[in-house]
Amino acid sequence: MSREFELCPGRRVGGEQPCFIIAEIGQNHQGDLAIAKRMIRMAKDCGADCAKFQKSELEYKFNKKALERPYTSKHSWGKTYGEHKRHLEFSHDQYRELKKYAEEIGIFFSASGMDEMAVEFLHELDIPFFKVGSGDTNNFPYLEKTAKKGRPMVISSGMQSMNTMHQVYQIVKPINPNFCFLQCTSAYPLQPEDVNLRVISAYQSAFPDIPIGYSGHETGIAISVAAVAMGAKVVERHVTLDKTWKGSDHQASLEPNELAELVKAIRTVEKAMGSPVKQLLPCEMACNEKLGKSVVAKVTIPEGAVLTLDMLTVKVGEPKGFPPEAIFDLVGQKVKKHIEEDETITEQAVENHVKKVKC
Repeated sequence: MSREFELCPGRRVGGEQPCFIIAEIGQNHQGDLAIAKRMIRMAKDCGADCAKFQKSELEYKFNKKALERPYTSKHSWGKTYGEHKRHLEFSHDQYRELKKYAEEIGIFFSASGMDEMAVEFLHELDIPFFKVGSGDTNNFPYLEKTAKKGRPMVISSGMQSMNTMHQVYQIVKPINPNFCFLQCTSAYPLQPEDVNLRVISAYQSAFPDIPIGYSGHETGIAISVAAVAMGAKVVERHVTLDKTWKGSDHQASLEPNELAELVKAIRTVEKAMGSPVKQLLPCEMACNEKLGKSVVAKVTIPEGAVLTLDMLTVKVGEPKGFPPEAIFDLVGQKVKKHIEEDETITEQAVENHVKKVKC
């Protein structure tokens, strides 16, 4: 069982704790603070645990030529990639305002630090945990510096190999034990055949002392729900107010009705996981009384006869008698009263019967 730790104040993940659901707003706010607040409210109303953004200090994330690169995509907010990214990037003061708003309405607020200077700001902002995006998972100096901040970490694994994830574990674990891995495939939107949910099981085997989760970019909710059934303790999904909006992430995001349905489905699956102990449950008693079968006499059995298998059969009987699984135990037993054909075999009819206790 994965070790538990406190991801946010008062909210633990791992073990038998409920799945922690992150609504990844990212930069789907279109660079508009009012839309960003609407999205935080939407995440809260839909039942997500956390509203999350992406923070970059652009000169530290991109080199000069990358920022000057022409960007002519239909999703562009500027002539160059730098202009595009600056349009979508909130200032420090705007981040403080968003965090305050999230606290006021009662939802956890966090962000992916997309470079080392962004991590410094988010640490100063006092976010509850750091999200490491897939693009920085193999950025080992970044990982080490982030781990040393001492905040819990959620680390996505898109674009990485199992060998790299072992290295990530070996770097982070000695510095900061409070982290988890998310299975992730970095494609937008993600096709089902590229999801590879079995990696969740591989991570659970390879890293049994940390929680494992899932970050999805597929359409719909079925795959994310399946991830929870496989034991994902954190689920992250991109969210939007409108999939038709400009921006490359919107198509792979969940609209409010889908997010609400995802949260509901995850909580239903968690209830359904239940207990590993298989037994007759109280809710089954009515069905058992109506349809549960008993051992009955296949032929007339005289008093004093020793039971053989060809004397017995199994039917829904009235009254209830020996359950079907007891039929072989009855063979060789002596009856102490006359039993008519088709009559239920009851304990009172069998000599010296000792009822076996089910384990």
